[in-house]
Amino acid sequence: MKNIVWHENKINRKDRENLLNQIPFVLWFTGLSGSGKSTIAVELEKHLFEKGKFAVLLDGDNIRHGLCSDLGFSAKDRQENIRRIRETAKLFYDNAVITMVSFISPFRQDRESSKKLIGKDFIEIFVNCNIETCEKRDPKGLYKKARKGEIKDFTGIVQVYEEPESPEIKINSDTTPVETAVNEIISYLEARKFL
Repeated sequence: MKNIVWHENKINRKDRENLLNQIPFVLWFTGLSGSGKSTIAVELEKHLFEKGKFAVLLDGDNIRHGLCSDLGFSAKDRQENIRRIRETAKLFYDNAVITMVSFISPFRQDRESSKKLIGKDFIEIFVNCNIETCEKRDPKGLYKKARKGEIKDFTGIVQVYEEPESPEIKINSDTTPVETAVNEIISYLEARKFL
């Protein structure tokens, strides 16, 4: 951009990795509303904390209370929502913080752009759950409202959800207990020397 110059810090990511004694990475949880993304991410965050790791969880609903409170749910607004969160995740990642992102993020291109921005330390986790189970869970009552036409642009009912083609991790949350899902993610991270 014109008249804007990047300001270099004296402390870099490697310095922060050494201080925190951890390797940063971004876990990007994607799936339908009610699939269990946030439930799994919350348990994983607790597990990492107990292991002495500094991690943050960026949850879709929570972010919409502040950073993205001005956005709706149209395709354009969803793309801007994900653009903002990927930039936020990158800031945390660049500061050696393990970052978990739990967003429906329905569009494949938005997730690919996020992966491109973060690079090799981006791990896409597809929390796969059939829509019938999501509707039965419906913790926020959103599916019922969408079926009545009270919510427009609702992913899975009105708006399309583009499933990941080759996620690093796929969890079938309608058949996999939360604890098992967390253990699968931990095993993946340990095998690849992230933990």
